[in-house]
Amino acid sequence: MTGRDLYQDMIMSHNKKPRNFKKLEDATHIAHGVNPLCGDDFYIYLKVNEDNIIEDIGFDGSGCAISKSSGSLLTSSIIGKHISDASELKDCFIELITSDNSTEESKQKLGKLTIFEGVKDYPIRVKCATLVWRALESALESKVGETTEISTE
Repeated sequence: MTGRDLYQDMIMSHNKKPRNFKKLEDATHIAHGVNPLCGDDFYIYLKVNEDNIIEDIGFDGSGCAISKSSGSLLTSSIIGKHISDASELKDCFIELITSDNSTEESKQKLGKLTIFEGVKDYPIRVKCATLVWRALESALESKVGETTEISTE
């Protein structure tokens, strides 16, 4: 199996059965992200406790296989983490997808998320892969109980 096959298998698996694909009624932080160029439209919901640990997370909406699988892997990767660690992972992921400056240390932190590295070779798909991550960034910066809106125009 080649790296490309692995990429395709993982993307399709997370697209068909996205992890944490749910709305959290008791979310403390919510963001809505839209990519008007391709129609990706997702909400991300975080339940952050008083110790700034992400106790629960969900996302829902609609979009392409890249955006949905990226959201699925994001939620699987940050649940149970401190918000500062989640923010650091977000920065590493966005750097991986948008630049050639990603370090081996960053890639090690990302683990299986490095499967998206090839997306940067398809500039039109970069916004698909980063949409839910940008929404995460907005949610983490929001006030408790506030829903923020972002667009990748």
